[in-house]
Amino acid sequence: MITPIKSVIVGTAGHIDHGKSALVEALTGTHPDRLAEEKRRGITIDLGFAFLEENGVRLGFIDVPGHERFVSNMLAGAAGIDVVLLVIAADESIKPQTREHFDICRLLGVQRGIVALTKSDLIDADMLGLVKLEVEEYLRGSFLERAPVVPVSAKTGAGLGELKVALREVAAQAEEKDAGRHFRLPIDRAFAMKGFGTVVTGTLITGSVGAGDEVELFPRGQRLRVRGVQSGGKSVERAFAGQRTAVNLAGIEHTAVKRGMTLAAPGKFRAARRLDTRLTLLPSAQKLKHRARVHFHAGTLETIAEILLYGQSELAPGHRALAQLRLQDEALLLPGDRFIVRQFSPVITIGGGVILDPLARRPLLRDTGRPAFLETLEGGKHEEIVAAMAERASVVLATANRAVGLTGPELVARTGWQEKEIQEVVTKLAAEKKVRVVATDPLMVVARKTFEDVSAKIATNVATFHKENPLLPGISREDLRVSLGRRVSAEAFRAALEELAAGKKIDLQSELVRRTGAEIALLPEEARAKEQIEKAFLSAGLAMPAVKEVLAKLSIESKRAEKLLQILLREKNLVRVTPELIFHRDALAQLRERLSGYKKAKGERISVPVFKELAGITRKYAIPLLEYLDRERVTRRAGDERVIL
Repeated sequence: MITPIKSVIVGTAGHIDHGKSALVEALTGTHPDRLAEEKRRGITIDLGFAFLEENGVRLGFIDVPGHERFVSNMLAGAAGIDVVLLVIAADESIKPQTREHFDICRLLGVQRGIVALTKSDLIDADMLGLVKLEVEEYLRGSFLERAPVVPVSAKTGAGLGELKVALREVAAQAEEKDAGRHFRLPIDRAFAMKGFGTVVTGTLITGSVGAGDEVELFPRGQRLRVRGVQSGGKSVERAFAGQRTAVNLAGIEHTAVKRGMTLAAPGKFRAARRLDTRLTLLPSAQKLKHRARVHFHAGTLETIAEILLYGQSELAPGHRALAQLRLQDEALLLPGDRFIVRQFSPVITIGGGVILDPLARRPLLRDTGRPAFLETLEGGKHEEIVAAMAERASVVLATANRAVGLTGPELVARTGWQEKEIQEVVTKLAAEKKVRVVATDPLMVVARKTFEDVSAKIATNVATFHKENPLLPGISREDLRVSLGRRVSAEAFRAALEELAAGKKIDLQSELVRRTGAEIALLPEEARAKEQIEKAFLSAGLAMPAVKEVLAKLSIESKRAEKLLQILLREKNLVRVTPELIFHRDALAQLRERLSGYKKAKGERISVPVFKELAGITRKYAIPLLEYLDRERVTRRAGDERVIL
């Protein structure tokens, strides 16, 4: 296993023309503006990238646009950053885009950063001191309250050394992204490279990727192969979480890949349009109404969303609420992912939040349990989350008349956890009797209470069947499953049967289910009728009587008579040779003896006419009987004859 160098993504933030790109170039030697229009106009329009390696840590700089018209581009880069480099021009101090960018960083949960006072050579020391005080006052109470404020000049080089030291220190404190989780790479750029084909870039947020890997492109769901990988401008065997990454893809044109799509581990995740979230509104925003439409940004994705507030008609500025976001476009997101919402018009940042359930279901009327469920997803331990999901599935799926059960693949898609992690949690919950594992491949669990309810209903339905059908030995498995309704999955049904049988509450006999100890109880007239049926077939021998005639002679009604016939067939006193032909077992036993005697006296081969004479029956009965004997391996067909075995 390759040990990756620690990679930290540093994102610039700040007002237009405050010197973000010039500062990145002064630090790294690379100018991040890559578009001809950017160089011609002297402003950053799209994301730019540069790299700096310091003391065994690779700093990847994402230079974002400062102009208000390009905030959406800024958001595409801000989502993956570990450290913010808040750039404030000393000669202009805090400006509108400074505030919006800083709000975005706070909403995205950025925890670390540095303030660079650029163009410090343009003002005197006294003015610089005043600007520092203003900046410190603005940052008070935020995650940058104690962050270094470093005066620099990209033009003269003043302060660059101190800034690099500060970057090294804050990078050392930054938490590394988890390379052990399933691979996920939000795409911020796609292009064609001569000789290579399609290349996509992004900040690798979890997992790793290398040449030869299969990946899945979301939301298209298309499987693709990785030809090669670059990180830090160099080809690498594998790229790891936290690194700026370029992936060369086979099997797709670059025009089919757009910013906002995501590359991910194949077969693990699902894109969706409904997200349950915790939404926070900025104090500077106007109140937000239920069903308001907003611009939604998450990762590199930008789309339109409708906000459905839970339990309230509007959200006041500076407040939080549980909300479902209904997206215009499908997105692959996971719990813990941050998002930004911007007012529909005029387009300004008004809030953001965190994803709680990326595969949220349509809200149901009178669904009072949803807020508590979402709060568990928000702050619960792994065991509490899985238990809540299993319980929730019992309520929501049953209401929708769908089979109840929470599968391992669904848990991966809804949490992003590794399968081993999920298995450990489920094992613990099962031991605590909070869930019941009803299948292992693939894994499926149900809430323990739900499972017990299913078991109780099975036992009740079996008892009811015996009460209503005293002449039948048991109910078929399929009829029993149908009697429970569609909400009981096949896996839960099978597990409940096995547990009830192990507890000696039911008996399983092939396809029949019966209550333990249950016996067929015949009334006196039924016992007499059963004996009459058997005697009629016994006395007839191979001259089979008509079933209807036998039953018609009985003193009980035809329905009960038919059930008595079925009992004799199950007891194997009577044998059904074809749907129409039934013989007593003694008659068939005598026929076998005759065939055995014939084999000893005249040889093993017998023709149909001879068999008719031997059995004393017509051809109408001879052929079905011979076919029955073939099935029973008493005879074997050989042309027009039979070989007696």
